[in-house]
Amino acid sequence: MKELEWRLLKKLIPQKSVRSIYEIDVQALWDTGIRGIITDLDNTLVGAKHPEATPELLAWLKALQTIGFRVVIVSNNTRLRVSRFSEPLSIPYIFRAKKPGNAAFRKAMSIMSLAPNETVVIGDQMLTDVLGGNRLGLFTILVTPIEPGDEGFFTKINRRIEKAALLWMKRRGMMEWEDRRP
Repeated sequence: MKELEWRLLKKLIPQKSVRSIYEIDVQALWDTGIRGIITDLDNTLVGAKHPEATPELLAWLKALQTIGFRVVIVSNNTRLRVSRFSEPLSIPYIFRAKKPGNAAFRKAMSIMSLAPNETVVIGDQMLTDVLGGNRLGLFTILVTPIEPGDEGFFTKINRRIEKAALLWMKRRGMMEWEDRRP
């Protein structure tokens, strides 16, 4: 049973954990062969209730573009929320993605014309972003949620499950990354 538990929980463990997207060394990602970024929107790029990009985010996205990264926003949120954010930035997006399901991640890679070994997933949830990316063999980066109290019903449930999984992993010495969540 322990081997099965480990295999299942391993899918929740990101390859990297950072406080925010701004701590990610994007040049190092590029140097390892990563060419595309699948990113969550709410509480990853901006707070869940913020309709547009901050000046800091615009600069980060410009840096990605300068390096040569392709970016697709993949969100479980509605078309209205995701399109209002993404379209002014001319970033392709997938709404109601049903993460951690495979379809949206595969579609995002198809949009970017990239393979799993060339793609990173960045998100704030282990049960959607990390699990979905890991299931397809993508490099996964977990960020601390920008505004963790400002979330929907299902996200709040996911956060409780996440907290229990983190505690379980920590007690068994299974975490190979530092949990920086508040």
